[in-house]
Amino acid sequence: MNLREIKKDIEYVLSAFVEDCSVVAAVNTKVDQDQVAALLEEAVDLYNELRDKVSHPEAPVKAYYNALRKEILVKTDALYEKLSALVKA
Repeated sequence: MNLREIKKDIEYVLSAFVEDCSVVAAVNTKVDQDQVAALLEEAVDLYNELRDKVSHPEAPVKAYYNALRKEILVKTDALYEKLSALVKA
């Protein structure tokens, strides 16, 4: 595990979420567009936050990066749950 892989993981996971939000907004006309836009802003904020954390690791580095990988998944999963709730409503 290295810095480049973690940065790629952040990019991939959050890009997939942004793409899914775009698809939901385009296909499902019942979904409030403002709420989808708010989720997109939240995803961008999360992206910036995670990139900052990657750039400024704390000691011990290996444990820090392992925790950061878990954080990526947990926080992105929370965004997906919010998107799912919008679609179900």
